[in-house]
Amino acid sequence: MTQHQSTQTMKPATAAKKLGVYLEATPAEFREGVVSRAELNALQTDPPQWLRDLRRDGPHPRPVVAAKLGVSISGLARGGVTEPLTTEQIEALKEERPEWLERERATQAEVRKEAARLKKRERESGGSGD
Repeated sequence: MTQHQSTQTMKPATAAKKLGVYLEATPAEFREGVVSRAELNALQTDPPQWLRDLRRDGPHPRPVVAAKLGVSISGLARGGVTEPLTTEQIEALKEERPEWLERERATQAEVRKEAARLKKRERESGGSGD
């Protein structure tokens, strides 16, 4: 039996998500086509200038904004941030340190601390789920 190697493709939105960039800021030829697995791998290993610029300057999608600010995506929404932000805007928020950002960072720190505590407890109990 011969095995046919089919080319896996994905929508531009999926590829943009995997690349960590905001789809609407990508070039038209990227948004209007499909992306093969090989093309995605090539973009990841040897990013073209437009991709390097987007990753450096933005605008960034919400998951990237949340990570750069140290908060959850829900925390961004609670803080009123619903649009993609540029690196410059993110840096300005970090300098301004608005109350919502400090509150959400503290919440995120507690979530991480609790997750670590539960993971440690699970390891100590031998992972039996008790």
